[in-house]
Amino acid sequence: MTTELAQGDHNQPQDIKQGHCSRCGKVWTLAEAQGVCQWCGKQGTCQHQKRPSRSIKTRQRKQVPSYDKCYDQLPEPQLTYYKVASRFNRKALIDDQEDLLQDIILHLIVVERKNGHKPLTEAMMYRIASHVKDHYWYKHYKLTMGLDCEHCSKAQRHKCKEGWLYSNCPKAIKLESLNKPIIDDVGNITEFGELIADDHAIDLDQWLDARTTYLGLPQRLKGIAVKIRDGEQLTGAEKFYLHKLRKREQKTLF
Repeated sequence: MTTELAQGDHNQPQDIKQGHCSRCGKVWTLAEAQGVCQWCGKQGTCQHQKRPSRSIKTRQRKQVPSYDKCYDQLPEPQLTYYKVASRFNRKALIDDQEDLLQDIILHLIVVERKNGHKPLTEAMMYRIASHVKDHYWYKHYKLTMGLDCEHCSKAQRHKCKEGWLYSNCPKAIKLESLNKPIIDDVGNITEFGELIADDHAIDLDQWLDARTTYLGLPQRLKGIAVKIRDGEQLTGAEKFYLHKLRKREQKTLF
């Protein structure tokens, strides 16, 4: 019994049952080389080379840029300082890890310089690195939570950490959000940040008074004011005119 040939096989005998649907790629089950596939229900032909399946693109995790290769070429003793610092910088926040790494290396270099460039022992390097790491967290807590744990004793810090007593700290600085709504007596709502006094802000009342006074000045005096503002030299006539006006204003005051 001869089998029908699949389309495009150029009259070469093939085993149709080992083919695949040209539409869905599943195993061809019909005895004919062309027909309606029972899997997808579409008109298709038998293909003897399975269509490659679509590759599912997996979402790749964003890789944190590695900066280790930037430091492994350092000369001694900076390379040793880097190896010590790399044991502590991972304990900081992700965005601050490289900054903490550089701070530890810098502190080790400064201590070595003050020590007369004598080699630091391993215990000294680890102690300095730990101190810089602790100082980083003290600064972070002070900025974010208003806590000044740096000046507390080690026993007190341990007690606060065990009992989580930070909310009851008498030294804590109360922090207020600049977006905090403030309601006045009339009921108007204003953000707290807009109520903070600014030394560089313009005094609108004083500015309006000065502008009103300027608009009422004679045109000649306005020209003299512009020259003084721009740093231009006044003529003899302009100096005399200005001196005369000043004398007149002094008489009115007294």
